[in-house]
Amino acid sequence: MKQHAHIPLSAILLIVVASGCFSAVDVTVKHLSQRYPVLLLVWARWGVQALVLLALMGPRMRLDLVRTARLPLHLARGVVLIASSLCFFSALSFLPLAEATALNYTAPMLVTLMAAWFLRERLTRPRWAFVAAGFLGMLLIVRPGSEMLTPAALLALGAAALYATFQILTRKLAGENLMVLMMYPSLVGCVLLSVAMPFVRFDAGYPITDVIAFLGLGITGALGHLLFVQAFQRASASAIAPFTYMQLVWSTLAGWLLFATFPDGWTLTGIVVIAGSGVVLTWYERWRVSLPQSEPAAVD
Repeated sequence: MKQHAHIPLSAILLIVVASGCFSAVDVTVKHLSQRYPVLLLVWARWGVQALVLLALMGPRMRLDLVRTARLPLHLARGVVLIASSLCFFSALSFLPLAEATALNYTAPMLVTLMAAWFLRERLTRPRWAFVAAGFLGMLLIVRPGSEMLTPAALLALGAAALYATFQILTRKLAGENLMVLMMYPSLVGCVLLSVAMPFVRFDAGYPITDVIAFLGLGITGALGHLLFVQAFQRASASAIAPFTYMQLVWSTLAGWLLFATFPDGWTLTGIVVIAGSGVVLTWYERWRVSLPQSEPAAVD
């Protein structure tokens, strides 16, 4: 058995708070999506984050914030993440918060399969078990023949597939500056969706509370990612990954308290299976084997 350093409490707290930030983004999206188009929400999410990063890191890093020798891969990665956000935000407008989040958390299962196919990583028996458990958890949530099997659920699963692709591209950019990895998706989202904004039509106005909520989308999302970066600097990804599943807890509580929705028994079982299998696999590989670790699972 390998010996591992103690996990700093500060790293755990950073991940827990970051997961709370991502859940807050999802709550805001679900609230605003009843009055505003998804394109506008995704534009605000990534456009504001781009401004936040430029304000915080631009004076210190200057052109280093966007300097890279692998520009096409960064741009492709950005497009994939924005597409994932479009799918997930669309799903959030129809699905209960906990169910949408849980379906999006099938991304780590897909990353495991894609890493074996595209990165030639070893697909061990525990990893196969993790994939099978994730698939079972997904089936428990959508339950073919139930009212959960809707186009919105397929959008959530599509978002998970795109986010898994995003993680694989992140692996290929190993060694790049973390701030650069954060900056490019924000810029891609801001530029692409700014082009689309003149063609978006809606009847809602902009009360001050909604303007604050739009700003909060990008600020809270950027804060969550910055906290993630800080956590990475204090502990290994394998050590802190299990704590990213706190996002499922936050989303379940938020859905119950703010939207009066709570998962039924089958759905709750599926959520527990997805989260539990991820935690067990991560801790097993942390203590037993030396295999490449995926990016922590928390998503927004």
